[in-house]
Amino acid sequence: MLVLACAGILSSAHAGEPLRVGSKRFTESYILGEILTQTAARTGPAEHKQGLGNTAIVLGALRSGAIDVYPEYLGTIDLEILKNPQPTSLDAMRAALRPLGLGVAVPLGFSNGYALAVRGDVDLRRLSDLSAQPDIKIGLSHEFLGRADGWPGLARRYGLAQQPRGLDHGIAYEALAQRQVDAIDIYSTDAKIRQYGLRVLDDDKQYFPRYDAVLLYRLDLPQRFPQAWRAIEWLEGSIKADDMIAMNAAAELDGQSFAAIAKTWLGRVDGSPVHAFNRPSNGAAIHASGGRVDGKAVHPTRDGLLTKTFGNGFASLARQHLLLVVFAVLLGCLAGIPLGIVAALVPRLRQAVLAVAGVLQTVPSLALLAILIPLLGRIGTVPALVALCAYALLPIVRNTCTGLLQVPVGLRTAALALGLTRRQSLLQVELPLAAPTILAGIKTAAVMSVGTATIAAFIGAGGFGERITTGLALNDNDMLLAGAIPAALLALLTQAAFEVGERVLARRRYSD
Repeated sequence: MLVLACAGILSSAHAGEPLRVGSKRFTESYILGEILTQTAARTGPAEHKQGLGNTAIVLGALRSGAIDVYPEYLGTIDLEILKNPQPTSLDAMRAALRPLGLGVAVPLGFSNGYALAVRGDVDLRRLSDLSAQPDIKIGLSHEFLGRADGWPGLARRYGLAQQPRGLDHGIAYEALAQRQVDAIDIYSTDAKIRQYGLRVLDDDKQYFPRYDAVLLYRLDLPQRFPQAWRAIEWLEGSIKADDMIAMNAAAELDGQSFAAIAKTWLGRVDGSPVHAFNRPSNGAAIHASGGRVDGKAVHPTRDGLLTKTFGNGFASLARQHLLLVVFAVLLGCLAGIPLGIVAALVPRLRQAVLAVAGVLQTVPSLALLAILIPLLGRIGTVPALVALCAYALLPIVRNTCTGLLQVPVGLRTAALALGLTRRQSLLQVELPLAAPTILAGIKTAAVMSVGTATIAAFIGAGGFGERITTGLALNDNDMLLAGAIPAALLALLTQAAFEVGERVLARRRYSD
């Protein structure tokens, strides 16, 4: 209940239930999510839960009802979500999705398939050429490394012996340009293919299926939001490959915001089948109308680091991040201090309690979030708080236990001899003596939570992690720093505040 109450404080109130659009953590998905959101918003409230990690997290959010629709690709649905060993028909996919309460519809008009690309100076033309060069260094996105239609199947089909490195998709191009790797996985609509002069390797054994862009949605969506659904259906076939390449370029090369790009595209196509982005991927199509959206100038957003750090919603993100940390540590104390007391007072349970707290600390953050979304039936603040609380437990439990065990046995015996009950001795003697050690554990948990809270952005809970996820998607180092620097400063301020509290506590102890 306390988690839900905290979530209510952190969440914004909406006038009526909004249609919730999700997106994954890469440029194209952000843009498509904005197009869907702005289209639906013309008929009623709509919100965009952007950058929700990989397929597992955004699919979990969809199935739980935390979002209603998100842009996906047929190949991903067929092979990754439905786990079909071979590509199937659209009707077969719909039949398999129906028992899950999901549907697929509204083909958007372009295909964005996987491919492997190399630098122009690498003497490779086909994927089969890789088998003859085992020393080629390959860097692949983590999702592609684990997908059923990704590296494992590709390596089997082409007989590839290389051991690829895991790279975030947002930094893979830079790693390729710096010759840290020789080949990377790319999306066929990536704007940076031409910018970096890459050669896309021919899939000569026809391994990759088609990845037509479609919408994956909850089957009750058309009934719950009929007007919004009709507006969304208007998007069918409206986005061509060149449109998408140019929109990706506008974000990644020209630095325009996802919302502005979506607004420009929708403004250009309203009432006409003419597409706004039908030129090569140099970002020029964005500026074809003089760089204006609804009569207002739209300029590339290549702001400096200072502007990106303290502008662009800094106060709101800081509030979200701080409240996440405060409530996570509060929940950690409410759970961790009693557990630490149990561990100290009941020796046979001590190792079990510390082991459980330690195991929770080792669970990878994204894996924990992926598990929590279907368990809790939502994304956003609630699963983020549960995850942050789990990571805060170990230092609080361990320091509480250690602090109580360090209390001299003679003092405990003296307190009991003076007529205090065991409970009174614990509350009036032992816990006050252990307070500095307990406070040190809480300080450690708080400082750790400031950094860990950046994962909240992967499930739509806000905070400075939003800038970090956007920076990763765009390979924008300034945007990454605009999220990392405030988080680091907040961690320093948190540590300083606790040290002041420790000094005050020490002075009171000495004065007593």
